[in-house]
Amino acid sequence: MVLLGLIRLPFLLNPLPLLIPELNWMLVGEQMNQGYMLYRDIWDSVSPLSALIYRLIDTLFGRSQFIFHTAATILSVFQIMYFNYVMNVNDIYPDRNFWPGLVYTLFLNLSFDCTTLSPVLISTTFLLLAFGTLVKQMVRQGATDEVFEIGFYISLAALSYLPSALFILWAAISLLLYTGATFRQHSLSLFGFFFPFLLLLLYYYLNNGLDDLNRNLIASVFRVRQYGLSDFRTLFASLFIPLSLSVLGFLSLFQTRGRYVNFQQRCQQIMMLWFLTNVLTIVLMPYLAPMQFLSFIPAMAFFTVHYFMNARKLWLAELTFTGFFLVMLVIFYQGAFQLLPGLNIGTLSNLQVKPSALPDNIQNRKILVIGDDLSAYRYNRPATPYLNWGLAKYDLRNLDNYDAVIDVYDHFRRDPPEYIIDQQNVVDKLFLRAPALAEQYQKTGNVGVYRRVVN
Repeated sequence: MVLLGLIRLPFLLNPLPLLIPELNWMLVGEQMNQGYMLYRDIWDSVSPLSALIYRLIDTLFGRSQFIFHTAATILSVFQIMYFNYVMNVNDIYPDRNFWPGLVYTLFLNLSFDCTTLSPVLISTTFLLLAFGTLVKQMVRQGATDEVFEIGFYISLAALSYLPSALFILWAAISLLLYTGATFRQHSLSLFGFFFPFLLLLLYYYLNNGLDDLNRNLIASVFRVRQYGLSDFRTLFASLFIPLSLSVLGFLSLFQTRGRYVNFQQRCQQIMMLWFLTNVLTIVLMPYLAPMQFLSFIPAMAFFTVHYFMNARKLWLAELTFTGFFLVMLVIFYQGAFQLLPGLNIGTLSNLQVKPSALPDNIQNRKILVIGDDLSAYRYNRPATPYLNWGLAKYDLRNLDNYDAVIDVYDHFRRDPPEYIIDQQNVVDKLFLRAPALAEQYQKTGNVGVYRRVVN
């Protein structure tokens, strides 16, 4: 806990750069507080439980990056303590120690974007609770009705970050192979998983938003790809050491099989299934950044601890630990504070909020950004439901369709933006298809920026 505090202490003195996803989550919470319904009135792919948390933060604190980082640190502390507790109380390793919590702490600082309250961080908390419940079932002679909790926790994880729904496969396979669960108990687990989703479907059905839920949440997992936000260099640099150490730890198990009892070997196999399930979620990620890989940390930390515990030469283990600790800190701080000018590793420049195309004096206005760069919203408010460009394409890239043009016109009529920032060159075609809108806006001196002139 002290180490985590020391690592993140500099951020209190030098605030981190605001990230586009962070701004997006703040806008979702703000819009929901103004009475707009997620998915129906706010076209965004953030999962509903995460959105409710962002709404609560906006209710209490408004747009506050500091609160996002504070809440993320509190959640990180819980994950560290719970992970270490589960490993020790169930004797998953041959010896009880603080290695699991220590390694988990370091891996939570892959990159500075991992310090914010992302949906993946929220989701990983529930996945850890599911893992803890699963381990309890393995410790006993047979599975109990607590398997319902496993499905329920995974459902909450999926409602926080939808790709985590794949972990129901991890749970089903683990229960089948390692707990001797009956058909009834498997059914209980699946019911625990589907029940929150059924409540969600019922809520949107009663509020005439079922089609919007399907398009903006469920189908968006397969359709929305924000490639412009990806940073492959930072991703590789951040994950190289944790992945390398976890692979070495996994390989070390083959040389020390005699140290482990049957229960411990089953836990190793379950964690391997966890890692493989995580690999499947990569294809469902909207963009690639270190914080999207936070759900890999339990598995990576689990196998990395085995590497250090099985090291035959203590001095080599100490040297390796010190080396990877220092390299990870350099990447972590380099991205946040630009310690070495000219070195772009860790900066996540594609994810950072940049200067807006709008003049600085335009603030607290209702605007529409057509594109992935939401920087103009930093000091302004969204108009129309088109918050997420990946979903807005459904209408704004389909202007040869009469129904799409009508929908766009209706959204503009109900919630007209004072300024439009067109990053995708669609406004000219929109004005051609809807002359009534063209009469209300004129170009400004800034490229791609239109101002409303008719009230």
